[in-house]
Amino acid sequence: QLEDSGGGLVQAGASLRLSCAASERTFSSYSIGWFRQAPGKEREFVGFIGWRAINTNFADSVKDRFTISRDNAKHTVDLQMNSLKPEDTAAYFCYAEDAFTGSDYWGQGTQVTVSS
Repeated sequence: QLEDSGGGLVQAGASLRLSCAASERTFSSYSIGWFRQAPGKEREFVGFIGWRAINTNFADSVKDRFTISRDNAKHTVDLQMNSLKPEDTAAYFCYAEDAFTGSDYWGQGTQVTVSS
């Protein structure tokens, strides 16, 4: 249902753009969240964009560095990550929840590695 992409290996200070693509025709009714999980740690919230794209929310650790945008016509949500830090290293997952039915899905994850 969801496909994450865009991860890679970058140096500290660089930028990456992750993309979450969905095949659902009802994509426009999904709120999308990004989560990450570093080795040996629990999965944590990164950012969120509502289904109407009116509201976004970010974890304090990434606020002012990461942004989220969505293109309902293309069924994609992008996570723009700037000024990356080594502590941003993790597998990143997108999560979609239908605002009306509650159906939810996870992407398979994409690895982001930031070297110092």
